[in-house]
Amino acid sequence: MEHLHNALDLARSKEPVDPVFCLRPFAARRAAEWFIGNFPGKTFYAVKANPSPWVLDALAAGGITHFDVASIREARMVRAHSPNATLGFMNPVKSARAISEAYHDLGVRIFSLDSHDELDKIVSATSTAGVGATDLTLCVRLRVPGEHSTIPLAKKFGAEPTEATSLLQRTRQVADALGVCFHVGSQAMSPAAYAIALDHVQQAIVRAGVIVDVVDVGGGFPSSYPGMEPPPLILYVEEIARRFEDMSITQDCELWCEPGRALSAEAASLVVCVEERKGNRLYINDGRYGALHDASAIDWAFPVRVLREDPCEDASGPHEAFCFYGPTCDDADMMEGPFLLPADIRPGDFIEIGMLGAYGTAMRTDFNGFQTHEEVTVGDEPMFSLYKEETLPDDAELKIVGLGHTEKTIEQL
Repeated sequence: MEHLHNALDLARSKEPVDPVFCLRPFAARRAAEWFIGNFPGKTFYAVKANPSPWVLDALAAGGITHFDVASIREARMVRAHSPNATLGFMNPVKSARAISEAYHDLGVRIFSLDSHDELDKIVSATSTAGVGATDLTLCVRLRVPGEHSTIPLAKKFGAEPTEATSLLQRTRQVADALGVCFHVGSQAMSPAAYAIALDHVQQAIVRAGVIVDVVDVGGGFPSSYPGMEPPPLILYVEEIARRFEDMSITQDCELWCEPGRALSAEAASLVVCVEERKGNRLYINDGRYGALHDASAIDWAFPVRVLREDPCEDASGPHEAFCFYGPTCDDADMMEGPFLLPADIRPGDFIEIGMLGAYGTAMRTDFNGFQTHEEVTVGDEPMFSLYKEETLPDDAELKIVGLGHTEKTIEQL
């Protein structure tokens, strides 16, 4: 794969016809090293965020050996790529055939569930000649509030408190190791999301009266985007660690997490070309059905910059708010933005869109034949980073939003 200094070098030397991903494997490795060095437990990478082999390699180089897979295809892919990795099949609803293949053929021993039916399915599919498996780690997913997250995920999965007690008790009887897991929602903007969720977990464990071997706080760890600048990640880890220490669990209970976005977002950007301009509408060569699904479907904000020979002049000149239209013939192929770019932007200009290492590659389709994306590696820093020189002043006044007490956190989250 070709290596360039930055996206400007790409635009200047190649003037690419198709959208180009600028890959920064070092950024994924740096994120992995941060989690391995700071999270007081096991870190599973949520493969759904970006399943590309270069991401898996970079994360492995940073110390990641555990992977959260959501489908049998993801499980096959990661097992083929990393034969010795630990896989957790963490989708709470799976087919019996997928469970059986994962267990018997791919060596998966960790499964999540949120219902009695799913528990019965797992027990049956992992049995051999009618004898139940004795090496299962089963994580009961609980439904927790998601009010601190940009994308709440509390509707589809998670056992309600009324059913969690009996589900935990039944799962304890068949599991070698019993876990409790949850998801606070994508892009959690406050450590309070995990504090509240762990309070729910504590209550569920006490009501069920079971011994728990694993507490899995799931994903939701944020990245930085325009208008979404979260507190330092260390505050999330510290709050999780504090709550975990206070729980009614055994001393050898393990703590897990499953970041996806936080490990991969900074590791890629996308270079697109302006094909046409109509007022404040820019028609570009990628969009909703390519790498910019989130910018269209959920109005996600991404950092942008025009790639010209004199970026300082462009930065100091007048800027305007633009929206993007993608290349397909669908009216829905539109990204509202606003994307702040030089007022004189014109057809033929190239734009770099940052923070697309998460859900950029993963969400692409072949709709209308616009599936082509090239890839190069670059050596410059991501537009935004939570890992480059992440610091917290020693005398910072800290406070967790949503809790009735003052802790060592940031003054305003």
